[in-house]
Amino acid sequence: MEVPPRPATTPSSKLPLAAGVPGQGFMIGRAAKSSSVGYALNKTLTQPVSGEEALRGIREPSGDFNTASYDHIGENPFVDAKGNPLSTFSIDVDTASYSNVRRFINEGSLPPKDAVRVEELINYFTYDYPQPSDGRPFAVHLDVTSCPWETSHRLVRIGLKGKEIATDKRGPSNLVFLLDVSGSMTPPERLPLVKQAMRLLVEKLTENDRVAIVVYAGASGLALPSTTGDQKEHILEALENLQAGGSTNGAEGIQLAYKIAADNFIKGGVNRVILATDGDFNVGVTSQGDLIRLIEEKAKSGVFLSVLGVGTDNLKDSTMQKLADKGNGNYAYLDSLDEARKVLVQQMNGTLVTIAKDVKIQVEFNPARVASYRLIGYEKRMLRKEDFNNDKVDAGEIGAGHTVTALYEVVPVGAAANPAASVPPVDPLKYSSNERSTSAQSTSSSEMLTVKLRYKKPDGDRSELVERAVTDAPGNFENAPADLKFAAAVAEFGMILRDSEYKGNGTFATVLEWAEEGKGTDANGYRSGFIELVRKAQALKRG
Repeated sequence: MEVPPRPATTPSSKLPLAAGVPGQGFMIGRAAKSSSVGYALNKTLTQPVSGEEALRGIREPSGDFNTASYDHIGENPFVDAKGNPLSTFSIDVDTASYSNVRRFINEGSLPPKDAVRVEELINYFTYDYPQPSDGRPFAVHLDVTSCPWETSHRLVRIGLKGKEIATDKRGPSNLVFLLDVSGSMTPPERLPLVKQAMRLLVEKLTENDRVAIVVYAGASGLALPSTTGDQKEHILEALENLQAGGSTNGAEGIQLAYKIAADNFIKGGVNRVILATDGDFNVGVTSQGDLIRLIEEKAKSGVFLSVLGVGTDNLKDSTMQKLADKGNGNYAYLDSLDEARKVLVQQMNGTLVTIAKDVKIQVEFNPARVASYRLIGYEKRMLRKEDFNNDKVDAGEIGAGHTVTALYEVVPVGAAANPAASVPPVDPLKYSSNERSTSAQSTSSSEMLTVKLRYKKPDGDRSELVERAVTDAPGNFENAPADLKFAAAVAEFGMILRDSEYKGNGTFATVLEWAEEGKGTDANGYRSGFIELVRKAQALKRG
């Protein structure tokens, strides 16, 4: 399925220097709540207000004041394979949606529909795909089974497995922690959690690594100049001294962070800015479009971006997702210290080390075998068919050891399609025929589809091509691999949460059944955690 690409101040007062902090040691003032005269968070730092108004400005949002924002998701429909045989999209390794959905459910409510990005739920989990053996940065895995929520349809899985890199083989890292220390970051699940998360990562750094800390509130500052990773006490002290207060000038912080990263650039190493924020940029460059253009420009320097989202009622998920996308990076949401450990310790190399960039997938369906198809999720990653061979078009990155999974629901030719899978007819054309003949090659071929992938090396400008074909062999979901059953369970869970018209006859009960069958060894307990989450969602739905 093809869609067109989406369209893409006043200086604030400087923060005071504080003695006793390592390096240049910015300490971000006093918390606004302790001051009788302050500044409302929705005003610039040059606008004094009464103490009462200042307190109103920093008060934690209640249920009546929820400014969280999510981009609307219009689900991918079924597409006629004869008229539109090509489906093109960018890969996605973000996982933020899953941990955010988990936070909603654990707090006793079902998530808003637009907070549920099904591909991020699926890709939160790793799958047992084979390692690459041909010298490429990732291997491609393809399989087909019956669709469990609509048994007359087929379920196609496309899986990528990034090359594993041992921790002692990871190149030296040049990291810049870009930390939001504005007033909205005061609560325990925000800046305090971010500081704990960064400590976990610092403990894993070596003398070959470097880390700097840039902070921003009403203005930005260098809390720690680039320091070798063996100076852990020095780095941790700088983290410990950070306090929250003031408004949020994220653009100024971004500028400084990328400058520090460029000044300490390691050729052939890991060069990355790690941005931790609730995404509520409210002074300086505040428009989403301007922030995205700023990040796009900075991404050309060869410095990659990771975004760690925190917070609840004012979470600007839509902004953070786009910044990570345009910054050649990834986006995770931290709902707990355990999630921080998963992202920054257990999957450290995947988060930090990019092994391929601008990874695009184009699937060509054989209209002699496929009547229609639907890509499950990836709505914000769709590309035009022309974009596949255009190396100027940005796409997603894959990190070391990452797995990426995409699922298609396919209606075979001659199958009884569910009404939701029907494609509306097109009126006859007046000046040319709209009957698109099926070629002799497609009629004679037993192939169901062909998958093409394009990717660039992390420092490359020209893409390389990988191509694989799939033949639909008889196979029922009951006999499908455990990993495929689990991925299908997660996909159906996401569709149920979204109340999707494409969820078929699946229920929370069937999701639990498929997930149990697909749980496998579950070394880290993440799949067991998913099963428990489904049970909680089921109880909330009943209640």
